[in-house]
Amino acid sequence: MPLSLSVPTSLEYFASLVQSDDHFPLLEAAASLAQDEYPELDVQQLLGDVDQLLARLQRRLPTDAPALQRLRTLNQFFFADLGFAGNINNYYDPENSYLNAVLRTRRGIPISLAVLWMELAEGLGLHVRGIAFPGHFMVKVLLPKGQVVLDPTSGQSLSREELAERLEPYKRQSGLVDDYDVPLGLYLQAATPRDIIARMLRNLKEVHRTQHDWQRLVAVQDRLIVLLPQAWGEWRDRGLAHAERGNTAEAMADLETYLAHAEEGLDIDLVSDRLAALRRVGKGR
Repeated sequence: MPLSLSVPTSLEYFASLVQSDDHFPLLEAAASLAQDEYPELDVQQLLGDVDQLLARLQRRLPTDAPALQRLRTLNQFFFADLGFAGNINNYYDPENSYLNAVLRTRRGIPISLAVLWMELAEGLGLHVRGIAFPGHFMVKVLLPKGQVVLDPTSGQSLSREELAERLEPYKRQSGLVDDYDVPLGLYLQAATPRDIIARMLRNLKEVHRTQHDWQRLVAVQDRLIVLLPQAWGEWRDRGLAHAERGNTAEAMADLETYLAHAEEGLDIDLVSDRLAALRRVGKGR
């Protein structure tokens, strides 16, 4: 009797990658985000391409190279030789979040460049972490003589004074000044792989919402809800995107889920009104 093997959807594949924090394949999960836009993307081939870059890099170093030499060689290879850099001319292009496009164009946003850079750094045995710095994702390297914070669009090492200066606009905008100020170190905590994927998806979410691209926004929301099933605001946002697309039943289900769990949300009344309007639309069909 012939076996019937169903191929998982891109969302099911993503779900299998992010189900556990113990073995969370950051690069593979990040690469898989592009499958909504590139359904035929071979993620394993992309991982193989990165492995080939790592092999080229490893050949440049003796096996006993100290950590600082490995870091300098990595930055020379990644930023100077390969030419990876921030896409300053088209920062809000969704392609900047798709690793297959970033590998092809050598242009991206800080977080997508950081994911690739960290994969190579870890392959060299460096102790690296991502930092969910406000407005501009960073990376840090733990060296024998201390910690170095780098800008993943350039490899530039940033001092505490430079980091504090970059924080100032965010802190003023958020009211985190004077009595409400918090230490710089709190902004330099390591981001988990799940945090990193969530930030990548929320970058895409903002791009699609700004462009009123509700179909792509729903696909991003599907992934966010798989990744963060108890982030009830994501259910609300998917429901609102479904409503924009005219998917009344799906919109109502998501908004009902949000209202059932987000008991202290500031927008409860607004969402309730929207849900009531959708119910009237549903009854009129």
